Amino acid sequence: MGFSDYLVWLFWAFIWISFICVVIFIIFDLFSDHTVSGWGKAGWIILICFFPALGALIYLIARGKGMAERRAYGREEVREDDDYKPRRFDNPADEISKAKALADQGVISQGEYEAIKDKALRATG
Repeated sequence: MGFSDYLVWLFWAFIWISFICVVIFIIFDLFSDHTVSGWGKAGWIILICFFPALGALIYLIARGKGMAERRAYGREEVREDDDYKPRRFDNPADEISKAKALADQGVISQGEYEAIKDKALRATG
């Protein structure tokens, strides 16, 4: 086996691995799409199983734009989830004094004041 045979083998190995990655990506996209019925998903899977190259090509042509939109929508959901940060009390004394002022004004009840005070004291450790 010469060097040129090795390069040809490497090229075809790359093509096969790339094709398998595309098919797996298509399958993940297909099952993440909630607009396609179960029979529709089964039909796409059968097409991809029996005619892999043709099925993948048809899927990418027919639903390629939707794939990009679903992927972008999924990234936005993840970003929204990442924005959540639990509330931290920088200075528990300030929080307690604010809660005491609200309790004295009658804005919050005595029970709510106690809950805020306990939460602020627990947040400090």
